[in-house]
Amino acid sequence: MSRIGIIGFGRFGKLSARYLSKDFPVVVSTRSDQAEAIKACGARSVSFETACRQPIVILCMPISAMRETLRQVAPLLRDDALVVDVCSVKVYPVQWMRELLPETVSILPTHPMFGPDSAANSLNGRKIVLCPERIGSDQYDKIRAWLESQGLVVIKTTAQEHDEKIAVSLSLTHFIGRSLSAFGARDLDIDTEGYKRLMHILGVVSHDTWQLFEDMHTYNPYAKQKRQAFIDAMTDIHERLNQ
Repeated sequence: MSRIGIIGFGRFGKLSARYLSKDFPVVVSTRSDQAEAIKACGARSVSFETACRQPIVILCMPISAMRETLRQVAPLLRDDALVVDVCSVKVYPVQWMRELLPETVSILPTHPMFGPDSAANSLNGRKIVLCPERIGSDQYDKIRAWLESQGLVVIKTTAQEHDEKIAVSLSLTHFIGRSLSAFGARDLDIDTEGYKRLMHILGVVSHDTWQLFEDMHTYNPYAKQKRQAFIDAMTDIHERLNQ
């Protein structure tokens, strides 16, 4: 069984440790003292150096912190290590990993399309995107098979295609949700099914940090373009109503 080192123990790092430790030995490195919480997930708290020396290393940190983390991780990795990231954007992380990690190290960029709330009880039916960058077919097939055995729907694509689509399905959705929050939208006794769906969007984004929201727009090369196109469409409709 491959040993897995997780760097970072935020909400998604904790979720990853909980599911992975059921089938693999998992160690976790985090800046704060969370040894008991890590143990409760079935994993073991270790130093940064120890986590980086595992055969598989999963990076679970904000996108904005990833490049500097890669600089720290790179000299500590095994020659045959596999590095996995879980960022909600892919173009820049792929570029950074190719630039900063040793050529002998395998790279598998991923984007789990779920979080601690939606996958609290099960992974069944949830989606995960894989962007094979530098990984042998045998290792990739084993990872894909394990993911599918957990009930996950695996989507294989490129980093560019992922970011262009996610700029609409995630970044734009969060933009709408944040806008609803800033507008002051709230539950109403006189509502409609459509309004309830809007409130659902607001509820989904309210559990995520502003940093995550800002990062998914800052580090997605397509986000600004899609966001502006949406604003232009709203402005056009607003002006037509004012005629």
